[in-house]
Amino acid sequence: MFVRTRFQYGSLRLRKRERSTDVWEFRYYETSPVGKRIRQSVILGDQALYRTEADARKATQALLMRLNDEAPRAEMEAPTFGALLDRYIEHELPERHSTQRSHLSNIRKHIGPRWSDQPINRMKPMAMEQWLRDLPLAPKSKVHIRSLMHLVMKCAERWGVIEIGKNPVALVRVKNASKRLKRPQILEVAQFFEMLKHLAEPYRTMVMVAQCTGLRISEILGLQWGDFDFEAHTFMVQRSVVSGRVDAVKTEYSKDYVPLDPRLEGLLLEWRTFSAYSSDADWVFANPQTGKPFHQESLKKHQLHRVAELIGLPDGIGWHTFRHTYRSWLDETGAPMKVQQELMRHASIQTTMNIYGRAMNDSKRKANSQVVGLAFGETMESRREALSTTALP
Repeated sequence: MFVRTRFQYGSLRLRKRERSTDVWEFRYYETSPVGKRIRQSVILGDQALYRTEADARKATQALLMRLNDEAPRAEMEAPTFGALLDRYIEHELPERHSTQRSHLSNIRKHIGPRWSDQPINRMKPMAMEQWLRDLPLAPKSKVHIRSLMHLVMKCAERWGVIEIGKNPVALVRVKNASKRLKRPQILEVAQFFEMLKHLAEPYRTMVMVAQCTGLRISEILGLQWGDFDFEAHTFMVQRSVVSGRVDAVKTEYSKDYVPLDPRLEGLLLEWRTFSAYSSDADWVFANPQTGKPFHQESLKKHQLHRVAELIGLPDGIGWHTFRHTYRSWLDETGAPMKVQQELMRHASIQTTMNIYGRAMNDSKRKANSQVVGLAFGETMESRREALSTTALP
């Protein structure tokens, strides 16, 4: 016989304790895999954390949504957006550590303080749009926040909390979404050489790798010697390191083989002979004190910012400056756009065309090895002569 699933609200009580603060206890039923209803309970927190029963009841909403997945939506009291955020954090956060940090940061700094107490059926597109407009953030950051709120509401659709196709965030627009508040810094060749003069090892070689390959700093820090095939003149980008934590690369398109020019190869092999960490399993750029990868923020602060100040770059530089400059120098060589997309390891050619780089005013030359030639200070004429007399095995 069919038994209609009904919404359960559970029961809440203030549980007395003799030797410590009273705590709020939430009791509910959970259905076992064999269909048996089992009484469960969970301690929500003490009375200092939740001063009233209403405060404690709010803390149960994420759990109630999970318990009532099969209950009719009409019987369900509209949960707060904070309850959706709690369930999203517990069950839906992306596996990649850096993405997790970004989502949690946006939830705690921006989304949570404004929307946690708001019932989702009272969240209106224009109110969210106005709130985003007033945030003192760059358009790109606002797009990320809007995308995260949209994702959380999409999860609510899947959970049956809101009707499919009724995601209110879908109607929210971010004005000037593609507009940058600050134009990316692009290094001229002379500026790049001047910067190299003020860098010691291993930072100089790290900068050369960044400029000659366009790799993100997280990918450079994630390189191990075993990733290189020096006979085939290639290496594999297959992991990243963010804040000392090893993770996957940013996207599936980021994981790829990258050409290794002989000049950069020679520089890396020279660094390997001096490094205390030179086995295949070692990090290419290991902190000499720990054997583990550097932290990128520390490198930016103590190396790049210092050098930018020394050579008088008013806007400063960051590690992504080299990625933007690499794309610009590719443009300078006259490399076909499809080649540029693959060297940048972008999923979309629109990203390559619209976000990265701008053409310099000099005459255009040819693709990746010529960019390396620029980084090593060779003229186009000497590079052409070398290519005409030397062939890779």
